[in-house]
Amino acid sequence: MRVLLHIGLVAFGSAVGGLARWGVGLAAARWLGIGFPWGTLAINVSGSLFLGWFMTFLGDRLLQGVGWFDADALRLMVAVGFTGAYTTFSTFEYESYNLLRDGRGLDGSLYLAVSVFLGLIAVRFGVFLARW
Repeated sequence: MRVLLHIGLVAFGSAVGGLARWGVGLAAARWLGIGFPWGTLAINVSGSLFLGWFMTFLGDRLLQGVGWFDADALRLMVAVGFTGAYTTFSTFEYESYNLLRDGRGLDGSLYLAVSVFLGLIAVRFGVFLARW
């Protein structure tokens, strides 16, 4: 029975994360255009910030969980389900490949470097926020 609960939690978190990813991607395309993968950059950086915050907050403050959720169930729903569906490593890689393939070496290199650098900074800032 517990396995079915965990499956449901991951599925629910994934559905919400996928919808959030789609919405942020659309908003970024409308506001910033489609000439550069701004949406994926915003999604992955904000997802890194959120995951750094959430995992630290979960570990530092929510070890007992919330209500009928234990910490592991909450982690499965939010970290694995939501954040796993919201962030997108494969799209990041595919967009990087396309930029480099299309002769946009500077854009592709910047996208790779900025994504990794800002992602790491965002995780660290998320941890800081959770401990603050």
